[in-house]
Amino acid sequence: MVEYVIAHCTVTPVRQEPSEGSEQLTQLLFGEVCEVLDRLPRWTKIRSTLDGQEGWVDFKMLSPAPISSQEVKGERLKIKGEGVISVPMAIATDMETGEEMMLTLGTRLPNYAHGTFEVLGKQYLIDPVCVSQPISNSPLERPIGGTLSDNHDVCAVAQTLLNTPYLWGGKNAMGMDCSGFTQVVYSVFGVNLLRNAREQITQGELVPNLAQAQPGDLAFFDHADRDPNATNISHVGLLLDNKTIIHCSGCVHVDDIDEMGIHLADGELTHHLVQIKRYL
Repeated sequence: MVEYVIAHCTVTPVRQEPSEGSEQLTQLLFGEVCEVLDRLPRWTKIRSTLDGQEGWVDFKMLSPAPISSQEVKGERLKIKGEGVISVPMAIATDMETGEEMMLTLGTRLPNYAHGTFEVLGKQYLIDPVCVSQPISNSPLERPIGGTLSDNHDVCAVAQTLLNTPYLWGGKNAMGMDCSGFTQVVYSVFGVNLLRNAREQITQGELVPNLAQAQPGDLAFFDHADRDPNATNISHVGLLLDNKTIIHCSGCVHVDDIDEMGIHLADGELTHHLVQIKRYL
């Protein structure tokens, strides 16, 4: 019988090995549901129902999830009435105890309606201004080719994360990596991107060149000092237009881009452009 757990902390590290000193592969946000793959006395090996990422989590940061395998479609949990945090940080208040909890952009809120949501039998209040309700919760079910306002809204959400520091494996407003940044931004619009840049490039619709790119398209890169005979996708960013890109490298910031790739202010090429994809 498949067993599921739910992350009950604002942010939960997922590690490569069952050790506090092990590399952080990714993070779970509050309310994220996972399949249990293995257990040790202090650690639980999980697979996220959101993006299929696997790793080890401190068992104290997880609670049993009253969910059956019939409620899971592939590796993506189907949640009714789901809202998504659409601002960098928001406060949710336990309606019974009055305790407050911080939630970060991209956090999904099950059973959301009119400023309330419910997780593990607890009801919470939250300012509706901080929540979006995407059209779809399933991977890339939103139709390709959204309106221009959709694309600019994606850019606006991305820019709320400016100056967020880089953190390997991070995907929250206190620290994130390049693909964590794109994943949480797009989750606000009901598009479920996979976790890593090399996986995200397999989704979406190909854009032939930078001249045809629209605001909100994702650009994928390998290193500027790459082997010219090999392509190794190592970075992703979100286009604000066909001349500028917002991405997380050191921190979330804006750089110039051309058909060659991303350039610093002095003109140095730092990332070689490989491909552009569209998701809205």
